[in-house]
Amino acid sequence: MASPLKDLYSPAFYNRLSSALTTTIPGFDTQKFTQNIFVAQFDSMELKERMKHTSQVLYHFLPKNYSQTITILKKTIEQLRIQGIGEDGLAYMFLPDYIETYGIDDFKNSVEALEFVTQFVSCEFAVRPFILKYGNEMILQMQQWSLHENHKVRRLASEGSRPRLPWAMGIPFLKKDPTSILPILENLKNDSSEYVRRSVANSLNDIAKDHPHIVLQVAKSWSGLSTETDALIKHGSRTLLKQGHAEILKHYGLDDTGIVLKDFKLLTPRVKIGESLTFSFTIRNENPTEQKVRLEYAVYYKKQNGQNTKKVYKISERIYPSGAEISIIRKQKFVLITTRKFHLGDHQVSMIINGAEKDLVCFELEA
Repeated sequence: MASPLKDLYSPAFYNRLSSALTTTIPGFDTQKFTQNIFVAQFDSMELKERMKHTSQVLYHFLPKNYSQTITILKKTIEQLRIQGIGEDGLAYMFLPDYIETYGIDDFKNSVEALEFVTQFVSCEFAVRPFILKYGNEMILQMQQWSLHENHKVRRLASEGSRPRLPWAMGIPFLKKDPTSILPILENLKNDSSEYVRRSVANSLNDIAKDHPHIVLQVAKSWSGLSTETDALIKHGSRTLLKQGHAEILKHYGLDDTGIVLKDFKLLTPRVKIGESLTFSFTIRNENPTEQKVRLEYAVYYKKQNGQNTKKVYKISERIYPSGAEISIIRKQKFVLITTRKFHLGDHQVSMIINGAEKDLVCFELEA
């Protein structure tokens, strides 16, 4: 069984960190630092609590002059690299947290620190309080970052400015009007790094949830620039495609005319939790020409209040020659996980062809 993520903050981790801090902080007291870390409540702390606890303890071992502290944090990262510590270690998220917590009132030094630290561990969460506090000044800084030589700094520009970054604080003014971050995405649309381009796509998908017309305009403007950019736009349009947004379907040439659904049936009309819903169907292209076909299905999950909530799953997207007929069997698991709870009773499943929903049928979920 895998260890909980919170166990990344282990005695071995703090030994490695202390070894680096002994080199970078004059008179660093390893024993006192360790005692302050492993307080009585440490075992009950979860991952984020341990991260925050680490930055709070470290604060008492660093100079009160924030500029001097940033110099030490930079040297500490350099020392960690000398020790063979690789980049992007999740436990080192306490470094961005330190900047967010103690540097929010020092724009200049914190911007410099974020640019440096994100090349070791991502600062996408830590940058968001600075966007909220400094607004357009921070957005302009992120535009500069979008032209940076290091791809992790460029990604910080796009990922940190996402209107709806998961697990992060929201940015209400960017949800309301995302036009200020469009120059960032424009700079990065042809980025050499897939890591960066995927972040741009995710930002577009965030924007699509509030302003679909903006993403449609971007899709039309960027279409055909390169294979990579076309893939970026498609990924950034995924929510609109799942919603069956008419304009984006038209943009991608997705029309259900002449695409026929046949023999849609449930092979397991009664499903137990832990098992799978199984259904089969046949698709036929009755058009005189080949047709692009995007196949999806929707499951209407029963909620605690008795209402249903719809979730769309993609099956495939491919060209069907004229007269082509293909039979498909699909399974949808009903396995319990920590982030999902099922409610017994009637559920529904439907087929979606090029954004058009077809043939809603019912099945029963049992204990």
